[in-house]
Amino acid sequence: MSNVSKIVPVILSGGAGTRLWPLSRELYPKQLLPLVGERTMLQETVLRLSGLADLGAPLVVCNDAHRFMVAEQLRQAGQAADAVILEPVGRNTAPAVAVAALQAMADGSDPVLLVLPADHVIRDAAALCDAVNVGVDVVQDGALLTFGIVPTAAETGYGYIRAGRKHRIVGRGTRDEKTAPGIFDVQQFVEKPDLATAEQYLQSGDYYWNSGMFLFKASSYLDELEKHSPEMLRACRKAWSAKVADLDFTRLDAETFAACPADSIDYAVMEKTERAVVIPLDAGWSDVGSWAALWEVGEPDDQGNVTIGDVVNVDCSTSYLYSGTRLVAGIGLQDTVVVETADAILVAAKDRVQEVKQVVDRLKKLEREEYLLHKRVNRPWGAYEGLDAGVGFLVKRITVNPGASLSLQRHQHRAEHWVVVRGKAEVTCENVIQTLEANQSVYIPSGDKHRLSNPGDEILEIIEVQTGEHLSEDDIERFSDQYGR
Repeated sequence: MSNVSKIVPVILSGGAGTRLWPLSRELYPKQLLPLVGERTMLQETVLRLSGLADLGAPLVVCNDAHRFMVAEQLRQAGQAADAVILEPVGRNTAPAVAVAALQAMADGSDPVLLVLPADHVIRDAAALCDAVNVGVDVVQDGALLTFGIVPTAAETGYGYIRAGRKHRIVGRGTRDEKTAPGIFDVQQFVEKPDLATAEQYLQSGDYYWNSGMFLFKASSYLDELEKHSPEMLRACRKAWSAKVADLDFTRLDAETFAACPADSIDYAVMEKTERAVVIPLDAGWSDVGSWAALWEVGEPDDQGNVTIGDVVNVDCSTSYLYSGTRLVAGIGLQDTVVVETADAILVAAKDRVQEVKQVVDRLKKLEREEYLLHKRVNRPWGAYEGLDAGVGFLVKRITVNPGASLSLQRHQHRAEHWVVVRGKAEVTCENVIQTLEANQSVYIPSGDKHRLSNPGDEILEIIEVQTGEHLSEDDIERFSDQYGR
């Protein structure tokens, strides 16, 4: 067996997840949500790799707006990232993996990259680890491996991979040649088919769903990218070379990366290279690309309903009912999706949930914030939640984590009144510092520089009442901020 390189997970966490609105929002997408268990999808993605040997710390590529949530979720999962690379603008998966490969090789090594989207469900993590262990040997010699999902139905929502000649190779896992998954040359990548074609693919046994997961050496990927998409690689090299450190994050050069061509790994490399191979994977995989897909991976009751939260149903069948904040009651529903959050409710036929994106697009055109964020908005220091609003006033609940501080700031168009509900607050207003406890309050006049901090070891919770002519988040002038905003 050849010398085995370290395996470095590359976690792609840049998606917006609009098809799972209203639970997934642009500033709080599905990979940061606990959709199928207690842990978020990002956390599950990292933790399911614990069965791999020679595993390095993950590289995470994410949206700039999600950086603090990604870092906090990794911390909660006990996973320290080797780097969190911030994309100033989305350019699809091929450039994202290119900058991750450059980062992975910065120390002079040439590791194997295990590229995984952060928003997939894999029920059988051991099967994934087995497939990786088998695939590691073949990628040592320069192959670019993709994981082909063994199809369970004639699915028209996925692209397909047609397998060709089989390799005979046993990986470094415990399997022998009789039980090890096969590795095949990729004969063809196929776009999403119609139903009749998908049924032919299923019957042939030669086709697999395209998972969007990959395994290859960092240098192999960059070599093939240079051969087939040289302009993309030049832009990625330039953006990575001009990177800057920001706290624990790595910021790519915004102007250069924005000029990079946008394309997926499939189109930029895998469909053009002669080094592509596929390994079949039967591991309970789903990309959770819609509410119907989430229903499929849920735990149904005797009538086929998947219910989450405070739900009561009468004579419902094969439906998905989600309660986020209130009681949801369903009567006589069949093949229906109902999703309730604090500020929006989705009701849709299960066979039309792919059209949720049209709702999101309409909300954007109407300039409504419901496409962007929830009533509860997470910030690096804690969170805030809108409670009430009217002409000239806005009421929020603000929670500040122990030891955290908001920026030193001022507002030109609003005054604020803070009432401490629990915990201890340190309030700075025009260079005067005072400490407040529960049931105490302070008034912050318009135009005064101020800061709210939590010096205690428990959560600080305050009620903020804003008054003024302009009550928007854009009326913030920051003077100092520990989070670099």
